[in-house]
This record gives sequence, structure tokens and C-alpha cells, in this order.
Amino acid sequence: MFIPVYDQNPLRSIQFQAVTTGLILVNIVVFILQITTLSSQVILGFALVPNDLLGLGAAGQGRLLAPGNEIGIPERLTLISYMFFHGDILHLAGNMLFLWVFGDNVEDALGHLKFLIFYLTCGVVGGLVHALMMPSSEMPLIGASGAVAGVIAAYLMLHPRVRVWVLIFRFIPIQISAAFALGAWIFTQFLMVLLPEVGPVAWWAHIGGIIAGAVLVTVMRRPGVPLFDRNIA
Repeated sequence: MFIPVYDQNPLRSIQFQAVTTGLILVNIVVFILQITTLSSQVILGFALVPNDLLGLGAAGQGRLLAPGNEIGIPERLTLISYMFFHGDILHLAGNMLFLWVFGDNVEDALGHLKFLIFYLTCGVVGGLVHALMMPSSEMPLIGASGAVAGVIAAYLMLHPRVRVWVLIFRFIPIQISAAFALGAWIFTQFLMVLLPEVGPVAWWAHIGGIIAGAVLVTVMRRPGVPLFDRNIA
């Protein structure tokens, strides 16, 4: 699959992608805390567990993390907290790279506040879809993939003709259209849910985020912002 590096797509309405940068910094800070301060039991308290969220476990009561120790956040709030934790450095780097390359132009199209709401909503919908499709799962879900998938879908809706520099086979740079690069990525997400379970990737969270992003960008974009690069000759 492609690794995005750079897109030739200048900002039009904002001077700086403050929310995109802020989200990346928050994710990095949380990851540093994960590997230096927080125990795995504490991290589990912020993860989304479908079995608990849907009331098949201790929904709304917080999970027992250690004898006599509870994290006092309701299960419904894990729909937000789960997206700021990551399994390892590669998990974090992949999500943040996609967010950095594509988030600025989506933020530009929506505005700062709307983009933050958009991002969080895509993550929440991704978590809900994952839980609904795997209701009995006790596997903790963490990562910004659902929210980032929404950003990818929105970018594709806005700028399919923009040229994007990507790496293939991890080190060969080529320039291709966003429609091809991101379209292929989105197609892969839908394909993977049709195959036998492969690895720990939460494909349904990605799909939930994709659907949310495609729908929300059509109604949340600034007045006058076109879809599908209609402003490009």
C-alpha cells in the first residue's frame, strides 16, 4: 500500500492547520505517557471494549483495572478516549502521517472548530460501527484510525484530482492522484472485512470512519467550497 509523503494542495481559507497540528501533538504526548508513565492496566481503562460499551459487560461503571483501583470514566466516554492511544510507534506514526498530509486541507475546507468536531465524530462513529459489528468482543480497541479514515474520505471527496507524492515498497517515491492513492486505500478497507480475520486491525472502525467522513464533509464544509475539485480547471 502507499505511504503518503506530500500533497501539492495549498491552503485557501486558513493560514495554518492549528487543529491538525494540535491533534498530532496530543497523540504524541499521550503516546510518550503510555511508554514512560502509564501502566497497561491504566491504558486499558481508556480503550473501547465492545462487550462493555454495549452493556454485555460492566457498561458505564468503569472497568476494574487492579485490585481496589478503578478508572472512573463511563464506557460511553471511551468512544472518544480510545482514539488518543496507540498500540506502538508504527501505529502512531502511520495515523499521524496520514493526518498531517491530508488533515490540513480538510481543516481548510471546514474551518478549525468544525474540523475538530468532524474529526472526533468520525472517531466516535468508527468506534460505534466496530462495536456493533463485533458486539461480544472483549478485545480493547485503541487508535486514531477511525478518525483518520474520516479525514481520508473527506479529502477524497474534496480533492480527488490533486497530485500526491507517495512511497511504494516503502522507499520508491512516485506522484499519483489522490483518487488513485486514497481510493485504493478505501477499497482495501472494504475488501478486508470480506476476508477471514487477518491480524488485530479493526477494519470496521475504518469503515465507520470512512462513511462518517464522506457524509459529514458534504454538510460541514464552508459555503462555496466545492466537492471533487470542481474549482480546478
